[in-house]
Amino acid sequence: MLKENEDKLLNIVNKYIGNDESKKEFLDIAIPIVEHTEFQKRMSNSFLHHSDITLGEHIIEDAVVTYCLCKKKKKKVNLTLAVKIALFHDLYTIPWQNNKKNTKVKKFSNKHGFRHPIEAVINAYTWYPNEFENIKNAEIIIDGIIHHMYPLPVTRLKSKPYNYYELKNYNQFENLPANIKLLIYRSCNRGKLFKVSFCKSKFYEGRMMSKADKKVSFHQIKNVSSASALVTGHNNSLK
Repeated sequence: MLKENEDKLLNIVNKYIGNDESKKEFLDIAIPIVEHTEFQKRMSNSFLHHSDITLGEHIIEDAVVTYCLCKKKKKKVNLTLAVKIALFHDLYTIPWQNNKKNTKVKKFSNKHGFRHPIEAVINAYTWYPNEFENIKNAEIIIDGIIHHMYPLPVTRLKSKPYNYYELKNYNQFENLPANIKLLIYRSCNRGKLFKVSFCKSKFYEGRMMSKADKKVSFHQIKNVSSASALVTGHNNSLK
């Protein structure tokens, strides 16, 4: 891991977690994911997420807040899975806020805000296949990622060709195992509403992560352009 990215990680952890034992518990979950080359790319300024916050920093902050929320709850929750949902939830393929040309889409239901959770699932499995070996855990992670934007909906995948949905990594979808594809189909077709799925994650871990995402995003979104970019896929206030 790059030293500057390690410092970013530790700064965010220290912002929310004071107990050394808890810091270690979180870092033991996070570091094997954060140190991946693709995650490291997303900690650079070429991947801006909310305003001038890098995607990697946003994901890490979501993961830390998810961890803290889970530790406070008495209800039984798989803390490790909840944190992994957070670490995977926004692993979309290309930068969007300052990249109008490459994020342009034809259909409104395929815009970044509705489409990127599916891209994130595809990338998460492609880059971290070992995390999906247990099929029950895979279902919890996948459903949590796909519905993390609730109350915003997610694009429904119904049939081939996958490029119809304007996924930026649709070729990777073809290479996913059949059981993982089936979990994605089932998840993004719950709560069917025309071309989108409109529902919460059916698992507590996913709902906790979604709650954390709202808390973090509320403080990171700085203006109207940044807020509208959640749906449109580009931020007019950035060059």
